[in-house]
Amino acid sequence: MRGTAAGEHAGCVTWYGAAGFTPLSKGRVIPERPNSLSGVPDELALVLAQAAVSAIEAAGGYGGGVYLRSGTPGLLRLAVLAGLPGPLFRPWWRMHVNRPFPVAEAHRSGQAVHLADAEEAMRRFPQLMAGMPFPFGSLYTPVVSGREKFGVLVVLRPATPGKKVGYADRRRMENTAQRLASALAELGADGTPVEWEGEPLSVQLPAVTTPPVRIGHLDWDLDGGTVDADEDLCAIIGIDPENFAGTIEALVERLAQEDVYGLWAIARQAAESGRPVARRMRLRGPDGRPHLLELSVRASPSGAGPGSHLTGFLVDLGTGPIVAEATDRIPRAILSLDRLGRITYVNHGAETLLGHARSDLAGRVLWEVLPWFGQPAYEDHYRAALLSHDPVHFMARREPTEWLSVSLYPGHDGLTVTLAAADQPSYAPGSVLRPGAGLGSPADRASALYRPVALAIALTEAVTARQVSAVVTEELLPAFGGRQLAIYLLKERHLYLAWETGFPQGFLDRFDGVGLDVRLPGVETLTSGRPMFFESMERLSAAYPGIPMDANVGARAFLPLIASGRPVGSCILGFEQPRGFSPEERTVLTALAGLIAQALQRAQRYDTEAALARGLQDALLPHRLPVFERVDTVGRYLPGTQGMEVGGDWYDVIETGRGLALIIGDVQGHGVAAAATMGQLRSAVRAFALSGHDPQEVVSGTNRLLIDLDPGQFASCCYILLDPATGITHAVRAGHPQPLLRHPDGRTEVLDLPGGVVLGVDVDASYPVTDLRLEPGAVLALYTDGLVEQPGIDIDFGIEQLRSTLAADAGPSSLADTADRLIREAKHATDRPDDIALLLAARWDDASRTTTERTP
Repeated sequence: MRGTAAGEHAGCVTWYGAAGFTPLSKGRVIPERPNSLSGVPDELALVLAQAAVSAIEAAGGYGGGVYLRSGTPGLLRLAVLAGLPGPLFRPWWRMHVNRPFPVAEAHRSGQAVHLADAEEAMRRFPQLMAGMPFPFGSLYTPVVSGREKFGVLVVLRPATPGKKVGYADRRRMENTAQRLASALAELGADGTPVEWEGEPLSVQLPAVTTPPVRIGHLDWDLDGGTVDADEDLCAIIGIDPENFAGTIEALVERLAQEDVYGLWAIARQAAESGRPVARRMRLRGPDGRPHLLELSVRASPSGAGPGSHLTGFLVDLGTGPIVAEATDRIPRAILSLDRLGRITYVNHGAETLLGHARSDLAGRVLWEVLPWFGQPAYEDHYRAALLSHDPVHFMARREPTEWLSVSLYPGHDGLTVTLAAADQPSYAPGSVLRPGAGLGSPADRASALYRPVALAIALTEAVTARQVSAVVTEELLPAFGGRQLAIYLLKERHLYLAWETGFPQGFLDRFDGVGLDVRLPGVETLTSGRPMFFESMERLSAAYPGIPMDANVGARAFLPLIASGRPVGSCILGFEQPRGFSPEERTVLTALAGLIAQALQRAQRYDTEAALARGLQDALLPHRLPVFERVDTVGRYLPGTQGMEVGGDWYDVIETGRGLALIIGDVQGHGVAAAATMGQLRSAVRAFALSGHDPQEVVSGTNRLLIDLDPGQFASCCYILLDPATGITHAVRAGHPQPLLRHPDGRTEVLDLPGGVVLGVDVDASYPVTDLRLEPGAVLALYTDGLVEQPGIDIDFGIEQLRSTLAADAGPSSLADTADRLIREAKHATDRPDDIALLLAARWDDASRTTTERTP
């Protein structure tokens, strides 16, 4: 394997070189795994790490990683994050495939996503930029082997405004993703679980700007002036070894004049000392970099006298020693961080200001060794520097009254941090604005603009009050460094606690259900319509003597939730430490409170409508199916988990004068309208069937009725008339998925019923009838497309999976157990975009009872 893990530190792998990668062969030595990877196969971790580094190098990036599928259906987890500190990107560790993010789209569609700059990303994926509002480019390539989807390869790189991602970069990403997919498929075939659970593996990228340390050797004849120099020394000085004249003049002609005189001086000093001695000096090479020269006396080979020869070596030190000396002279604290946040250099000023020795800081993660640096309010600034490569400036509080002015200067291999003591600002800069400076860096301005956008976009996807509250917790609290949140909703002139997080257990119970006449800040902020801000608990206590307090000593913000002039409730934000609120923060929080109120008002309307729709749907679906001789039937219904959770899927079993009618249908859309249309269609089908019409007339009549009703919706349907005594069946299909038939011997097929268009489109549509016979012991399965459709996958694949499951369930089990097995996976899915209806019918006689037990 080209490229190996050469070092690991604090759960991070330092990776040097990764041109290609394959799974490790058995018996190969594997570096010790950090503790955070407990339970993860070494080979899987190393293959993923190498792929991430290869992709980043190939596409000219400064960070990236691999999202891998997890044990939860539809959930991707960030398995590897290279070149960026994992804790700062925690909100993006988990990604559901249905979310409006480029990672999810690449996985869902199987197509790569390329975003050249922030403008293109904002246009296509506004929620991505709302969370990371910085100018950067990004590439997302799915990792797929055949039909098996493993995850997505991601690279972040500098933005290229006005330029599309080039073909060469796209191809290199695709090739890397294909090699990774092949390696993962090989691991899976060998029995290694190709899934990721838990935190991502952090990977350090190889440095590209630090010159390597080189050492060259020389032997100098002082009397003759000749010099023997090896190839390394010639390379350091910048001389072609083949054309080197072998004289000291030729060697020093590329050095600065003052260094040449210094070289002669220490050479004579060493030679005339008469004893073993070494002399050192620094030379400036032709490229400006410093070199350390050490010369020592060597006796003349002929014994003519001491000191006629000098031997020495020249070391290319890079820039380290000179930088260290220079920064120690500057009266300003300077730190250097790698791209994972680890401190790589500390000058004397930083030691003095921070009160920590270099040995205590070097190699440690900044926000771990200096916890006050790890406030959530500062995370956006770190992300801005790492992703945009623009300088970022902000204020940080070290102690309650001690403040530092912080500047971050990013580069490809890390950040340079400068610190200086500062006066306490007029307000705590938990927001993105700096006191007295208006909008600061481009990252400051972007954050000020996009933080409200992030919350607004997320709120548009929240439909229940609980979802709204969860969004506020995830988006609002981190943006302002808050730790506590409480949301109260107004009902019959009382405020009831709807959501809380961060408060001591039971503390808020005493305020649940308080009337609007009680003097409490959470009440008065709503009745007055005025937000209230308290910089400390002392100020809150002074304004409301006797108010119960928790152990927190921090600040509080009370926001009125008012939508369209109507009171909805109140929102309380809590902070761990005292802090001020700038005018900009107050404005933003007040505006965000209005967005939250509107979302909660929509959620309340949704809850009312959803309750109505669920009641309507429950009333329209059959509560139990009729019992018949020689035929068992079982129905199952699962609402979708997105939107209203109610829709237009239905099934029915009707005893008619012509036989037993088995019906399943699916109305387009969700909500009350779809449920109402479903009820009308179910009633129409029952009316036509009970009137003695044949199957074709039932479906044609229902089609015409739907067109006359003109609800703006269409529906699919499958109508099957079965004679229980003979098993003769007449089937009609209107745009609905093909039924499945399991024969008594277990052979299972997808029926090929010719059909017409969906109902509600063409008044003159014809619906052909197909005749077949259901043998005793056979099982017929009717279903809606929600059971077999998966995003980004052909529906035929889902139908085949359902057929295989039905065929595998041919043992002696009840029809109800069979139905449960067919919907088991869908039942446990947390995100079902569509409803699911399933209807099974099994014909039996006394002989077939041994293979299909009758359902109780």
